[in-house]
Amino acid sequence: MADSPYLIAGLGNPGAKYAGNRHNVGFMIADLLAERVGGSASAAWKRKGRAEVCEGRFVIGGPKVILVKPMTFMNVSGQAVAPLASFFKIPPERIIVVHDELDLPYGVVRLKSGGGEGGHNGLRSISQSLGTKAYVRARFGVGRPPGRMDAAAYVLKDFSASERTQLPLFVDLTADAVSEVVSAGLTGAQNKYHALS
Repeated sequence: MADSPYLIAGLGNPGAKYAGNRHNVGFMIADLLAERVGGSASAAWKRKGRAEVCEGRFVIGGPKVILVKPMTFMNVSGQAVAPLASFFKIPPERIIVVHDELDLPYGVVRLKSGGGEGGHNGLRSISQSLGTKAYVRARFGVGRPPGRMDAAAYVLKDFSASERTQLPLFVDLTADAVSEVVSAGLTGAQNKYHALS
């Protein structure tokens, strides 16, 4: 399956009221990646099944990429991702899920394959729907909530004013890391980007 496309799913919740939430950073990164495969972010996305999809290549002659934003709400993301992976005949090792990560400091990017879901309901849904955990995760650190704030409430809040000043830089860095997985493989991308954050 070396010539099969990559499916890159940025996780989030649909709707304007969620757009700036920490939980929606996957959508933000997917939108930036959509710009890189040609066209404006708004023009590039097309509805397919229970998701918005954008198809293209990061570089001429490079692997085809299928960008996905599930429109199912976070907790049932697998209902959008799994049918598309099946439709495009994409094996788990060519699926990259981009998501917020409480266990990493703000702005830190980490890439890995497999492992647990760490309480992330979007990942849990995808693992259940795919029947495997053996897909790649691009984890964007949002840090732990302050004080006794509930984690679920924290990720459904917008990034703070101070966080927003650096957000475009960190989103860009994560998009670069995802692109590197496609062009150089997971190990190559880990070696390059884990040293940067």
